Amino acid sequence: MKKIALLTLVTFASLYGAQATKSFECTKIFEDRKNELLVELERIDEQKQSLDSLKRATEDLLRKKEAMVQGKDQKVDQKLGEIKAKEASIKKMLDENKKVLDEIKQLKADKVSQTFAKMKPAASAQILSQMSASDASDIMSTLNSKVVGQILAKMDPKKGSEITEKLRKIPEPPK
Repeated sequence: MKKIALLTLVTFASLYGAQATKSFECTKIFEDRKNELLVELERIDEQKQSLDSLKRATEDLLRKKEAMVQGKDQKVDQKLGEIKAKEASIKKMLDENKKVLDEIKQLKADKVSQTFAKMKPAASAQILSQMSASDASDIMSTLNSKVVGQILAKMDPKKGSEITEKLRKIPEPPK
């Protein structure tokens, strides 16, 4: 009976020792894995902090760029407003200059018309015959029809017909 008890004790001790060894090995594996996971977690945390820092730096840079762009947009808008104001001023001056030029041309045409109106038809015809048909018709368009008829009567028929054709194409001034 002692042998059986001893045998039972040895068997029980070996089984319990094997269980304890297996339990110790599992605990060691779990501890090793836990340490690996902790190291991995620290690495991930460092990367997350680095990523957050990079994100903040990027956002700050983006805000600075947007502020700079807005400042430049305002400057561009201001310059555009100045350009439009200058453009309007130039257009107004150009219109005024055109009016003055038209007045000068009208005064010049009136003076030329008066000169030709005071001349004898034969002298006027001789001078106008030497001009181009366009220039002669422009001058004659400012004269009254009676004077034009007298001048055309004194002209060479060929030149007179050219001028008459040009006179027909000149639009009537509004009344």
